[in-house]
Amino acid sequence: MSSDLRGFELPLRLLLGFRMLIDELHEELARQGHPQMRPMHGFVFQAVMRAGGPYGTTAADLGRALGVSKQAAGKTIDTLEGLGYLRPGHDPNDARRKTYTLTPHAYDALERSEQIFEDLRDQWAETIGEDRLRTMLEDLRKVTPPDAFRLDTPQWFNAP
Repeated sequence: MSSDLRGFELPLRLLLGFRMLIDELHEELARQGHPQMRPMHGFVFQAVMRAGGPYGTTAADLGRALGVSKQAAGKTIDTLEGLGYLRPGHDPNDARRKTYTLTPHAYDALERSEQIFEDLRDQWAETIGEDRLRTMLEDLRKVTPPDAFRLDTPQWFNAP
């Protein structure tokens, strides 16, 4: 067994790298006009786009996609609606079905996030080298499932 890399260090370093990227993303988003954005909000935006039908997503659909209760999803919806990131609506086929869609403000945050992640990736490449970064990503693809985006990740942290 190698003494320079203990088994427990790998998940901690991966988590630390994730945390650094997300923290830097949100610091830059705040500078660019999205100071209320939180890490969970990005998962919600993705879930609204993926879980929603043509008229948006419901609190129940959002809860299922995120792995949280309908009540927790409803609370998050209320927060994001208040911040101007979600717009309420109704399914024209069922007026009782309250739905939510992303606003232009949310799409702006997503577009800015995409560019910020590209900039952060470039910073990592500058630090460790493009070849090493590419190799690291290729290696991570070998040991992780092909679906790179799990919407229920925030709930996973709270699972029993």
